[in-house]
Amino acid sequence: MNINNPFTNGEIKNYLLFYASILTIVILFFIASTLFNNVKKVDKKVFSVKTKTYQKKEPKKIKEKSHKFKLMDKIY
Repeated sequence: MNINNPFTNGEIKNYLLFYASILTIVILFFIASTLFNNVKKVDKKVFSVKTKTYQKKEPKKIKEKSHKFKLMDKIY
């Protein structure tokens, strides 16, 4: 297998043209997406600084159900 230097036989030109074409396509897509994208101006949201007072709710009492099994007092 014979590996040639791409700089000496002129193949580097093909690699550079391929790179330039990919770069051009990326730049064109970026320009197209920024030109044709109409972004509406977003109004700044203003939050109210008034504080609301909430009434503290009393916790509901849970009714204990009688179970068939009794749990242990301590965990071992």
